[in-house]
Parts: sequence; structure tokens; C-alpha cells
Amino acid sequence: MAVSTTAGAGSNDAAGASEAPDLSADDLEHFKKVLEAKRVALVKSAQESLEQDMTLDTNEMPDEVDLASTEYIQSFALRLRGRDRKFLDKIEEALRKIEEGEFGECEDCGEGIGRKRLEARPETTLCIRCKEDQERNERDFK
Repeated sequence: MAVSTTAGAGSNDAAGASEAPDLSADDLEHFKKVLEAKRVALVKSAQESLEQDMTLDTNEMPDEVDLASTEYIQSFALRLRGRDRKFLDKIEEALRKIEEGEFGECEDCGEGIGRKRLEARPETTLCIRCKEDQERNERDFK
């Protein structure tokens, strides 16, 4: 488990290497607040997008080209909402891991996720080495 109760959380990981970050209770609270702020911002953005982008008034559309353009913009906005939904799911999963004491562990290799990586992407599920392997495999299959 990557969680400890030591005060202070020194990190000797270079470039986010896969070392257990020794997360204190204060560290976990910090990451929880960061993740909750991301969740609030994402939900607010989605609500604003729905209010603004999803209004389609055919009376304001002088011709079919304008109507098609507006429908394209709406379709694009919905695709973005799909990506936001996946991101929100990752945030929720990270918050669950904090509560269950599993935060900071790589899902592939079980090693600790480096502090620098957690600071950059607290919703991450993979250490930098496993993420690089995943990306390399994805490139190889293209």
C-alpha cells in the first residue's frame, strides 16, 4: 500500500519514477481537495455547455447551411461531454481509492506512483513506466 502516516512526504523520485510516494494523511487530504475541485469544475463546465451549446432554434437559422453548422457544433459538444464523463469517472475512482487506502498504487504493477506524477495527474491509475509501456503498445498497433 502506498499510504503511510508519516508527517511530511519526501520524494526522491526522479521524473515521476515508480517509487512509493509515502503519502501522509495531509497529502491524501491535499489530493482529495484537488480531485474534488476538478470534479466541481468539470460538472460546472458540463452544465454551462448544455445550457449554451444545446439550444437549437430553427427560427434563428436562415438557411440549411447554418442549421447543419449548428448541428455539427452540437455533435462536437456531445463528444466532448463523453470525454468529460470518462474523466469524471477517473476522478471518482481516485477519490474512492483515497477512501479505501489504495491511492497512489499502480493498477498494472502494484508499485507506488511517483509523487510528481500524482501532482500532475492525481486521477492517474498507472505509474510512469506502465503508462509509457501502454502508450508504446498503442503506437505499435496503429
